[in-house]
Amino acid sequence: MRAEYTYLAIDLGSLIVPLLFSFHPKLLFYKKWAAFALANVLVCLLFIPWDMYYTQLGVWGFNPRYLTGVTIGNLPLEEVLFFICIPFSSVYTYHCLKLFFPAMREKVPHEVISLLLFMILLSTGIIYINHIYTSVTCFLLATTIMLLTHAFKVQWLPDFYFSYLVILLPFFIVNGILTGTGIDEPIVWYDDFENMGIRIGTIPVEDIFYGMLLLVLNTAGFEYFDRKLSKPAEQAIQEREHADTVV
Repeated sequence: MRAEYTYLAIDLGSLIVPLLFSFHPKLLFYKKWAAFALANVLVCLLFIPWDMYYTQLGVWGFNPRYLTGVTIGNLPLEEVLFFICIPFSSVYTYHCLKLFFPAMREKVPHEVISLLLFMILLSTGIIYINHIYTSVTCFLLATTIMLLTHAFKVQWLPDFYFSYLVILLPFFIVNGILTGTGIDEPIVWYDDFENMGIRIGTIPVEDIFYGMLLLVLNTAGFEYFDRKLSKPAEQAIQEREHADTVV
């Protein structure tokens, strides 16, 4: 494979299996594509401008050696696709695990996890207040977790924590390659003056929390729109059943 298709191959490679298995009769994830699409558009409206701004500031950037050269604003096409392909595969994984491991909702102490994460994120954000990637990511994720846990009291948060733990393995593989693991140069580079300078292999530790924020917002939107879109279908079924009973 030519080097300039590397990032594109990572995007499409993460998408292909969840896309094909969406039609599995036990999963039927294709019926939830609309809910995902609505959620993903809203999340992209936050993350893509954020990405563009940080790219302009030099917080991170992209190695043209591994890119096709197609751009949207100051972002490579592949970077924009990242915000679609990775959330799609992750929400698909969340959907599958939720189906096959329903008991996790009762076993995962999500309020304790949320409190611990909030304390870690808040303190880290304060300590590294002058490091823009670290502080902004930590503050946004801490706020989001507290809102979901205590303001909105969402029931799916234990499922998300479990699925994110599972997703971390492919996350480390994908982000590892993007940040230079196994290849000559990183595809995505970071200015370590804007983060803690701590890496897991080649991956800045902030990426774990940035990824969690990206995926928890996609999951929140997915759950919201899935309920909204399911109600008319359920009502139609109930009306048909009522009509059949009357007849």
